[in-house]
Amino acid sequence: MKMEATEIINQESQPLETGHSPEISTDKPFIQANTIASSLSEIKDRHIIPVFIKDNEPVISHTDFIEVTQSVVSEVYGGEEILQPSIRVSHPVKGRIPEARNKPAADLLEHEKTLYYERMAFVIELPGICEVIEGNTLSLTVGGVKAYNLDNLYNRKGVDQHFKVFIGFKNLVCTNLCVWSDGYLSDLRVKSVGELKAIVRHLVERFNAQYQLQQMRQFTEYAISEQQFALLIGRCRMYQHLPANLKTDIPQMLMGDNQISTICKDFYRDQAFCRNEDGSINLWRMYNLFTGANKSTYIDNFLDRSVYAYHFMEQIRFALQRKTFNWYLS
Repeated sequence: MKMEATEIINQESQPLETGHSPEISTDKPFIQANTIASSLSEIKDRHIIPVFIKDNEPVISHTDFIEVTQSVVSEVYGGEEILQPSIRVSHPVKGRIPEARNKPAADLLEHEKTLYYERMAFVIELPGICEVIEGNTLSLTVGGVKAYNLDNLYNRKGVDQHFKVFIGFKNLVCTNLCVWSDGYLSDLRVKSVGELKAIVRHLVERFNAQYQLQQMRQFTEYAISEQQFALLIGRCRMYQHLPANLKTDIPQMLMGDNQISTICKDFYRDQAFCRNEDGSINLWRMYNLFTGANKSTYIDNFLDRSVYAYHFMEQIRFALQRKTFNWYLS
């Protein structure tokens, strides 16, 4: 059943704003790490499609995945403006046509080279479905990750192929993605494009945008002091070195040392989300420090860490409400 944008609004909550957000910023990609920007036309026209080695049948390609998601978004949100996908790729796999097999690499002509990227991430933004939290405009965004290294390409067609897909929000101030588990499939396994489309559609249709916004808005109501932030950062660094038996009852820390260092630096320097004059910082700003630092994560773990950032901040909120004990603040 087609779901219009207005159907995701909870009558007990403030309605979503319906203005247009700025175009996706090309100088602020949603992920950086070792990725480069690409486009749907470039992937479709210039990149070869991997095959299953045993029967030479093509896999579900990056193009298939993006176009299926575009189709679902258009069908579910047909009355909304839908921007072109922003695409990032990594891990190039280079080759050459048979006629150029004996040529030195430096002498290859462009038409003699072959290329595809093992890993790809993309987002599709709906700028008309948006909300403002603490002065930050958030727009509804759908996207996914495809990594061929997770598939068994040495088999025949018909085996499961792996995808990650999400629906959530993008913060237009910084292009940080706000994703949580209710809008995320971390290990989607399908055998066909039709099956992929059906599952993506189910995820998009059942997503409760207003509920996620309500939950994120609560982050603005709680803050920690500079001393508590210092303790939290120290605990984050300590976690990776704890003996296995001590980690059992502690929420896992998925952010690496590089991300934690970025969070600490931006606590003082980030123009949009740094600490207050008294050194305190609310959980909304700290959440954005985490999602901003996550941009340096490789494609493989990017969405998992995005979801983790939300749930980690939620655990901190519960601790501040004295609902649960939290080791990171103890």
